[in-house]
Amino acid sequence: MAMNSSVTEFILFGLTQDAGKQKAIFGVLLILYLATLLGNFLIVVTIKASRTLGSPMYFFLFYLSFADACFSTTTAPRLIVDALSQKKSISYNECMTQVFAAHFFGCMEIFVLILMAFDRYVAICKPLRYTTVMSRHVCSVLVILSWVGSCIHSSAQLFLALRLPFCGPNVIDHYFCDLQPLLKLACMDTYVINLLVVSNSGAICMVSFIILLISYVVILYSLRNYSAEGRRKALSTCTSHFIVVVLFFGPCIFIYTRPATTFPVDKMVAVFYTIGTPLLNPLIYTLRNAEVKHAMKKLWCSQV
Repeated sequence: MAMNSSVTEFILFGLTQDAGKQKAIFGVLLILYLATLLGNFLIVVTIKASRTLGSPMYFFLFYLSFADACFSTTTAPRLIVDALSQKKSISYNECMTQVFAAHFFGCMEIFVLILMAFDRYVAICKPLRYTTVMSRHVCSVLVILSWVGSCIHSSAQLFLALRLPFCGPNVIDHYFCDLQPLLKLACMDTYVINLLVVSNSGAICMVSFIILLISYVVILYSLRNYSAEGRRKALSTCTSHFIVVVLFFGPCIFIYTRPATTFPVDKMVAVFYTIGTPLLNPLIYTLRNAEVKHAMKKLWCSQV
C-alpha cells in the first residue's frame, strides 16, 4: 500500500456511461481483442515452428508479436468485462500492477521496433557484414537489453505512481490505470511528477520516433544503389515497418508529450494504440510479407 493513501480502490469510468453504447463496445472490442490474440499467436507459433523464418528480422518479429499480445492483455480484458459490469472498481494494487505492465510491454514494443529498424539498416546498408553483425548471439543480447530497458522504464513509472497520495476522489476518467489520469486524482501539486512523466514516457516516445525516422531515411537513401527488384523488395519490407511505427508512435506522442491536461479524445486515442495497433501489427507484417504467408500456409496446411 502507498504510504499516505486512504484510497484502497479506484472506480474506472470507462469509455462511456451509456448502457446501449457499452453493449456495442463489449461486442466490438471482444472481437478485436480475440483477433489480436489469434493474429499474434499465429505469428509466434509460425516463427517458432518454421525453419525458413530463421533470420533476425523474424526473431525480432516473434518478440514484437509476443509484446503486442501481452500489451493488449494488460488493458483490453478489463475494458471488455467492465463494459458489462455495474461496478467498475479496481483495487489499488491491481491499478499499480496495470501501470507497470502496460508501460513494460509498451516500452518493449518500442525497443523491438528500433531493433527491427536496426536489422533492416544493417541488411540494406551493410549487406556484406550482415551475418556477423546480426548473429543469433547479438540478437539475443539486444532483446535482453530491451527487456532490461523496459523494466527500468516501467519501474520508474511505478515508483512515481506509488508516491502519489490519494485522499478521497477515486473515479479514474479512463478505462485503465495510467499515470496521467491518476495525477488528476492525487491530492498534491503534481507539476513536478508530471514533468517526470513527460520526460520519461514522452522522451522515450519522441527520441525513439526520431531514431526510427532517421534510420528509415538512411535506408531509403542507400536504396539508390540497388537494382529495381532489390529496391522493390527492400521498400516493401521497410514500408510495412514504417506503417507500424507511425501507427504506434502517433498516439503515443500525442498522449505523453504534453503538460498535465487530459482531453476527452485521449481515451479513444488510447483504445487505438492499446487494441488497434497490436491487432494491425500482425496483419501488416503477414499481408505484406510473402515469406510469412508462405510459412503459415505450409505449417497450418500440414497440420490440418
